[in-house]
This record gives sequence, C-alpha cells and structure tokens, in this order.
Amino acid sequence: MPNELNVPRQGPNEFNVPRQGPNEFNVPRRGPNEFNVPRRVLLGPGPSEVGPRVLRAMSTPLVGHLDPSFVALMEEVKELLRQTFRTANRLTFPLSATGSAGMEAVLVNLLEPGDHAVICVNGVFGGRMVEIARRAGAEVTSVEVPWGEVIDADLLRKMLAALPASTPLRLVACVHAETSTGARQPLEDLSRVAHERGALFVVDAVTSLGGTPVEVDAWGIDASYSGTQKCLSCPPGLSPVTFGEAALARVRERKHKVQSWYLDVSLLEQYWGTDRVYHHTAPISMVYALHEALRVVHEEGLEARFARHVRHHRALVAGLDALSMKMPVAPEYRLPMLNSVFVPGGVDEATVRKRMLERHGIEIGAGLGPWKGQVWRIGLMGDSSTPANVLLVLAALAESLGSSAGGAALGAAERVLAAA
Repeated sequence: MPNELNVPRQGPNEFNVPRQGPNEFNVPRRGPNEFNVPRRVLLGPGPSEVGPRVLRAMSTPLVGHLDPSFVALMEEVKELLRQTFRTANRLTFPLSATGSAGMEAVLVNLLEPGDHAVICVNGVFGGRMVEIARRAGAEVTSVEVPWGEVIDADLLRKMLAALPASTPLRLVACVHAETSTGARQPLEDLSRVAHERGALFVVDAVTSLGGTPVEVDAWGIDASYSGTQKCLSCPPGLSPVTFGEAALARVRERKHKVQSWYLDVSLLEQYWGTDRVYHHTAPISMVYALHEALRVVHEEGLEARFARHVRHHRALVAGLDALSMKMPVAPEYRLPMLNSVFVPGGVDEATVRKRMLERHGIEIGAGLGPWKGQVWRIGLMGDSSTPANVLLVLAALAESLGSSAGGAALGAAERVLAAA
C-alpha cells in the first residue's frame, strides 16, 4: 500500500537540513569514481543492490546526532521499522552496527551466566547463535537437523520436555531465513512451544525482513533483529532490532550487568526513547539511508513486495529446472530471496563464479561450512529482485557452464513471469 504510514513528504531535502554552499572548504575534487569500483550486479547472499534514492539520501548534509531535525527523523525510522516488523513494540530501532551485532545484542541482553538457552541449528547462523550464547555464560542445548531442513515443533517440544523442570530456561531462538542454506523456518508453532515452557522466543530475521512476512506480534516473537543490506536494500551498517515487553522485563530483572556496554539496551533505550541521553554518535548518514529505504519499502507495500520476491523466485527455479539443476531445500521451505542450488557434478564452482563476475559482472555466493564447493547461493533480495536480473543470471550461468539449455531456461523463466 503506498505511503501506508502517511509519512509527510517535504521535498528533495526532506529532513530540512540547512544547505551551506558547494565545496565551501575548498576540498580538491578528484573524479566521480575515485576508487575505481566496478559496476556489479549483486545477486549473492548480500549486500543487495541499493537504489538511487537511498544513495542520494546518504549525501544529505550532516547534522548532530541530537539535533532536533535528526531526533524527528529517528522517530519516523522507529515507526517505519515497527510497520516492517509488524509490531507495536515501543523499543524498535536500528542498532548502530551490522546484523551480527544485532544477534549479539539480543542474546547478551537476554542471557546471563547460569541461564539456559535452547537454540535451533540448521545452518551457519544458528551455530553462531550457540557460540554467542555460550560466551554470555549460558548453558546451551542445540536442536539440530541436517542443513537445508527445518526444525519441527514436535522435535523442539521433545527436547524441552527432556530438560529438568528446574532448568532456568530463558529463551528459545531460531533463524527465520537461514542464509547459508536458503531454508525458511516456520515460526508460529515453535513460538507456541517456547511459550508453553515459559521461555522467550527470539528470531533472527536478518535475511527475511522486508522480503517475506515477519509477524512479530502475531507470531509471539519476543525479540528479533535484522540487517539493512538484504531485502531492505540499504547499505550494510545498521541492525534493526525489536524488543517486546516480556524481553524488556527480562533485561530489567538481570542479576548481572550486560557484558557489553555498547550493546546494553537499557542504555540504548535512553537514547532511542524519549530521554535522548547521549550514548554514542549515531551513524547519521546510514540512518538517512535507512529512512529512505523504508519509505521505498512502504511505498511499494509489504504485501506487494513479498509477492514480487515470490514471483521472481519461481521464475528462477523454473529456469534452473530447465538447466537440470537441483536445489537442496524442499519447495515448501525455500526462501524466495535466497536460492541455494547444487553445483553440477564435475564442475569447479569457484571457476564458474569467477567467470560470471569477470565476464558478466554478476556476483553470486559460494557455499559455507559443509556445503562449501557443493552449492551456489543466488540472492534475489530487495532491489536485486527484478525480472531482468532473473533472466540475466540464468543466461550467465548457462554460458558459464557451457550449457546448451540456456534458451530453454530463459523461456521457462519468461513463462512464469508472463503468467504472474
């Protein structure tokens, strides 16, 4: 739905930042592309392509991080993020760090020594959550399934039932969109099981936010975090986080201080809340960028954006099928924005990726962990999710593999796109 938040528009200098004149400090100019960065088509696991509106917003003149105009912008960003997370959580804001810091912030605030955490692991990022929780001094039980699969609620219930009733279980955590595999974890049943045991439910939404539904309130998610560089199509550097009241109550009843001063949400909420107590110097230009990226998201409308990601995913899958390429994740659990595909037998996957980058300017991702050398990861995230990019990556992949089925792949993808 266009402009669903009814955010007022103010013109090209929308934040009303005062202008001071061109090059007033007489800084020498060197050229438009001084670092000689090549043009790439970003179709890997992140970052995604960033549109001109967002890039232009980053060039808005700086103001102080406590300037009234910036404080007003902060309020708009918080509300736009609430709408994107689909939550009424008061403490919803962009952490001044990447998505990995968002993961750490949520876990170190909710866990302290002696607590117990149950963490679902079906890829790299579930395993990273285990590591962070242990470093926070928590005892961790991991619920593990093979890569590419998802965790069944009955398995989680069985694991929780095996814990002694006296175990101080603080949270159950899982990754919604496992970027290392392309698997989408269903959340509602896991949330119910966690709450039956009195635990908080924590969700990694780094790759899913803005590309597929993330229903924080409806699904009973107590805390979640994301990243700006995936489906929000904003440069990397901020991690949107949201904490519900149950999670905040847990923070306030801690016996020990949070091990990280910088990531302590009891301090951060004083800056992002109503008090505006100095905590750190926010990355002002990145907040400008996120504000504009979120405006783009909501002008398109979340439902339309989700449908676009699904449509282009289906077109890509049809083309991969025509190339006789198989995918490791069952169709019902595939992510629409991150597609893992098996490398054909006898093919050196790094050589193909290098050829696609050097000859076609296309970046796709390699496999991680036990899937290294076995899969490619093709991202169709945010601004990268377009019909042109679907056809481009299929044609480049067919050419790089020396396949004669390139025409068939393009035809299969075009039929899906035409039918949508």
